[in-house]
Amino acid sequence: MPAHTIPFERFIQSYQEKLKNLFSDPSHQHYLQINRGIPPQMLRQILDEKPLSVFIPSEYQGRGANVTESLSVLEASGYQSLAISLMVGINGALFLQPLANYGSETAKKHVFHQFMNNNALGGLMITEPDYGSDALRMQTYFSESENGFEIKGTKHWAGLTSWADFWLITARRKTENGELSRDIDFFIHDSKNPGLEVTELFRNLGLMMLPYGRNELNISVPKIYRLQPEQTGLKMMLDILHRSRIQFPGMGMGFLKRMLDEALDHCKLRFVGGQSLFNYEQVKRRISELQASFTICSAMCAYTAENAGMDKDLSKEDLQANSVKTVLTDLMQNAAQSLLQLVGAKGYSYDHIAGRAIVDSRPFQIFEGSNDILYQQISEAVVKGMRKMSIQNLYHYLKEHDLSHRAADYLKGSLNFDLDLKMAQDKLVQLGQAIGRIMALESVLKLGDKGFNPQLIENAIEFLKQEINTILCTYQHNAQLNVVEDYQMDSSWLGLVQAKS
Repeated sequence: MPAHTIPFERFIQSYQEKLKNLFSDPSHQHYLQINRGIPPQMLRQILDEKPLSVFIPSEYQGRGANVTESLSVLEASGYQSLAISLMVGINGALFLQPLANYGSETAKKHVFHQFMNNNALGGLMITEPDYGSDALRMQTYFSESENGFEIKGTKHWAGLTSWADFWLITARRKTENGELSRDIDFFIHDSKNPGLEVTELFRNLGLMMLPYGRNELNISVPKIYRLQPEQTGLKMMLDILHRSRIQFPGMGMGFLKRMLDEALDHCKLRFVGGQSLFNYEQVKRRISELQASFTICSAMCAYTAENAGMDKDLSKEDLQANSVKTVLTDLMQNAAQSLLQLVGAKGYSYDHIAGRAIVDSRPFQIFEGSNDILYQQISEAVVKGMRKMSIQNLYHYLKEHDLSHRAADYLKGSLNFDLDLKMAQDKLVQLGQAIGRIMALESVLKLGDKGFNPQLIENAIEFLKQEINTILCTYQHNAQLNVVEDYQMDSSWLGLVQAKS
């Protein structure tokens, strides 16, 4: 039965069972413990379930590009493997959704057919060796030819390097005088065509199922494989990136639920000092924090499902997308650290999920915008809004903002101060951390209104209040730490000890 005709409950249940069986198979477990990549037969069986169909419009035999279904598939994937969830996310948010919104009809018919019938994979190439976070200065360029576009440049750290059948590639137009345009264009490249050479495969520390590498481009792309923005390429890129970031909770949901389930199972069965580990107060605190993270991510999923449909332009939703991405990925890394602490030495084994979770979740705080940079951008957006409204008091501003108006009242005592609108960069980052969590609190309150478990909601509220107050305390502490450039001068402890002996 075609994937798009199966009721979603049956579709997702079949996918969950397939993943569970595949990842519990001893032969697959052994392979994944000692090798990079994924067994071809295993990958084929995953793709045979058509998880990527949820990102494809129904007129192309997909399931309709419904964001709720997309989040559910990401969640199911993330519970068994964060790497597989990321693979699905890369294909969905960074290739199929951009194609659905901006691709030509000819391109969509051809590419979607390959995904639905031949288990094709797609990826996105933006990052360049010398311009990682400074994507607007990328040097990959294109020029027009008689048959389309000629693209040359270097890209690296593109997920699914050497695997993807299709690539979405960014480049800047090269003008007649040799300068590069400020705008950015997106092109679809079929890997069957020549010109894309993988010059290096990286030995990535985590997410070892997925290949990353360095790619040299000297390709020709037909005109119909250029994405068509409604206005500018830059605005199109913002819509694509914001849409991807705001769907991170799908990947985080399965991962955080797995961390919580693993922690509960371990602590209930492990006995220390004659009693269950679960009875110790510090252990309970860690588990309650995992439950809070689970609840916060649930609230983010609900927000995304209601506010990030394919018909909505997300190019201006930087505050929402950056807040969701940063806070969630911090929660993911902290959850992995807590699970490892609870499991102890056993969790530090190469093949244990606790240790693997740490190295697999860590890059989520880096790719698609480093969290430090995004936190700064959150603060800059708020400061810009405060200036526009001639408001200097942080509480008064957040109280009037759609993304924080209820949450602000829970923190009025901590937020009721005038903001220095010309603060240093490190203060911008700290403030962004607090604001991101305030907006997460707003989502939690709305989730509670829908009838979500009230005990979990109350737990998440208290957890976020503690985190926000701690961050704001640090933010308001004005002591400045300075870098000592010649730190080796008079800094040998051994020399000082020998001088006195």
